[in-house]
Amino acid sequence: MRDGEMGMAAELREAPDAVRRQRERLSPPLAELIARCRRKPPRLVVTCARGSSAHAATFGKHLIERHLGIPVAAAAPNIATVYGQRLRLKDQLLLTISQSGRSDDLTEFTQMAKAAGALTAAIVNDTDSPLAAACDIALPMAAGPELSIAATKSFVAALAVLLRCTAAWTNDDALRAAVDRLPDRLAAATELDWSSALGVLSAASSLITIGRGPTLAVAREAALKLKETCNVHAEAFSGAEFQHGPVTLVSPLYPIMLFMPTDAAARGLRELAADLRRKGAALFTAEHDAQAADRLPALRPDHPDTDAVCLIQSFYALTVRIAGRRGTDVDRPRHLQKVTRTR
Repeated sequence: MRDGEMGMAAELREAPDAVRRQRERLSPPLAELIARCRRKPPRLVVTCARGSSAHAATFGKHLIERHLGIPVAAAAPNIATVYGQRLRLKDQLLLTISQSGRSDDLTEFTQMAKAAGALTAAIVNDTDSPLAAACDIALPMAAGPELSIAATKSFVAALAVLLRCTAAWTNDDALRAAVDRLPDRLAAATELDWSSALGVLSAASSLITIGRGPTLAVAREAALKLKETCNVHAEAFSGAEFQHGPVTLVSPLYPIMLFMPTDAAARGLRELAADLRRKGAALFTAEHDAQAADRLPALRPDHPDTDAVCLIQSFYALTVRIAGRRGTDVDRPRHLQKVTRTR
């Protein structure tokens, strides 16, 4: 932490330590979850989350489908809370994600799924929360207290839990080793200079974020953070979906941030980036070792899934600077509170 930093600016710098200390606390419940999933493999994983945690669930969907071949679907919690419907989830896995563990709809959906015969697990920062008590297995983020309203280190910690879960479930030593290297890489990513985008993004009233594969979740989280902390309208798309209509929005006055993956999805996004440049887009691409003037630096590739996490860490540091330019308070976003209780 730098001297004088407080709130979100300080907390985002705590993410590397959170990921580092997470391993020990997470190990016993994660071992139990993996043992139960191997004993009775689910044919479907359902995720349940809101806000930044929903973007973590998007990352989990990519990991589970990509590495395990199990379909992942996002729950609509109001099926349980508003409509009182019980879903046929016997022997399937429900994975709920929440920093606070205190949103009533997430807890009630988890209770419904458990009663329906699902194995219920929650990735949660507050292990004394109602959600943690409602599920079969609580997987601690171990992010420590997060007082700033906008989630940063808890989002990164949730992604790290999902990475550790995938590595353990698939017995993937390469991914496991990459997660062990992640804390140091997060610290390095925090210091990367993205100031070339500062002027354009600070002046924008609306912009687009794009990702694909492991970076789709990053693009969605980036768009949310711009709304939450900078009062900038931002909308996130996959690189493929953007070309099905939204591409008509491209103009020099409508900035686009593209978060480049380091896996097979990169080829298509590089082709999209070249096309956007030809169309005159105000484009910024976050990627390593690219020559374009609009490049935002990224760390040298290590593992595609952990590389994506490093991109959001660099973006968080930029967000604080954009908010400063725009005169918004990142620690007290208007109309928001830390725990949002919906039902």
